[in-house]
Amino acid sequence: MVREYLHMNVYDAFLARLHFLFEEFDHIYVSFSGGKDSGLLLNLVLDYRNQHYPERAIGVFHQDFEAQYTVTTEYVERTFERIKDQVEPYWVCLPMATRTALSSYEMYWYPWDDTKKELWVREMPQKEYVINLENNRMTTYRYRMHQEDLAKQFGRWYRDAHDGGKTVCLLGMRADESLQRYSGFLNKKYGYKDTCWISKQFKDVWCASPLYDWSTDDVWHATYLFGYDYNRLYDLYYMAGLKPSQMRVASPFNDYAKDALNLYRVIDPEIWCKLVGRVQGANFASIYGKSKAMGYRNITLPEGHTWKSYTKFLLDTLPKRLRNNYAKKFNTSIQFWHGTGGGLDESVIQELQEKGYQIRRNGVSNYTLNQKSRIVFVGPIPDHTDDIKSTKDIPSWKRMCYCILKNDHICRFMGFGMTRQQQKRLDMIRRKYKSIEEFDYEV
Repeated sequence: MVREYLHMNVYDAFLARLHFLFEEFDHIYVSFSGGKDSGLLLNLVLDYRNQHYPERAIGVFHQDFEAQYTVTTEYVERTFERIKDQVEPYWVCLPMATRTALSSYEMYWYPWDDTKKELWVREMPQKEYVINLENNRMTTYRYRMHQEDLAKQFGRWYRDAHDGGKTVCLLGMRADESLQRYSGFLNKKYGYKDTCWISKQFKDVWCASPLYDWSTDDVWHATYLFGYDYNRLYDLYYMAGLKPSQMRVASPFNDYAKDALNLYRVIDPEIWCKLVGRVQGANFASIYGKSKAMGYRNITLPEGHTWKSYTKFLLDTLPKRLRNNYAKKFNTSIQFWHGTGGGLDESVIQELQEKGYQIRRNGVSNYTLNQKSRIVFVGPIPDHTDDIKSTKDIPSWKRMCYCILKNDHICRFMGFGMTRQQQKRLDMIRRKYKSIEEFDYEV
């Protein structure tokens, strides 16, 4: 899709969106992570509210993941203390399942785990607006629920706590942060009144990203222009030589942050010492995060193995739950490429044919911009596709092996997104039939 440019700057477009939101929705709250985008969004929303809708209440939701830089905690506390009399503050410190990409034996870790208080990275914040197990007003919370579910269910609770009505959560998401987010804005299924930046969560609960078309330069320019406070972690990142695209305020153990995990040693050594004891694999990932040990750079195949046999060997070394998780995704991928097929460019199709791959066309893909031809692999899935230079988006046992070596539990490297609802159903079945000894994991 070609970008359509408006005859206004991003700030004026943002103000128009805020006017739309304040007119359309009964209740508004801002999701504040402590990063540059949500911090700017919070300040801009409060300025707009104070000028145009001074009687409107604004909620502020902060989901605390326990393990974070000290300067991030200081910024969050500084912000809450500054605005607590202007907003409805909610600093949520509840146990929740959070994905970790550091360990082959743990898919999740649990911030604020009440059974491991002695291992907490930092003390529980002691503020009247902190929501924890001892002070939990959030009736839609379930113990150790998934982090995304907690964020969504907060919206449902916020709606009910305010006697119903249309409720919207404002997010600092921007399209230029990644192709995945850009695609997400282009392909909204449940938009609100023909907007691509508002999506539905539940009945009368929506999420909106009014900064979706801002660039990183726009964010920092506005922060400077209006003199807003910001997370000083970005200054430390800059001094450490990081590019703006590498500067993320996120859980240090997820897929996106693990590459920079070693920065904790330098920037916040006290927190680093606690991180090592909090989640399995933290120290290993910090040392070997960009080496062959974590699935980066060129991985050499052990002597006597094919990529298929090596993948099956690695599967056999994993705990049953993780093994089944990978096997299910691998089987899905194999069935997809044997049955439906993926959309590929004509140049890729031609190269595959020239290299002797057994493929056939299967109509066109409606999920590609130019309706590319769907290609099905007729023969076995290739062991590797190192001889194909025009794309990496074709199946091979080597790609599957990389997912295991990178602790890529979601298999993003193979093009998968998160399928948490399927995982929920699978977990429920496992609990119900926990006496069953083995699951079939053959691939």
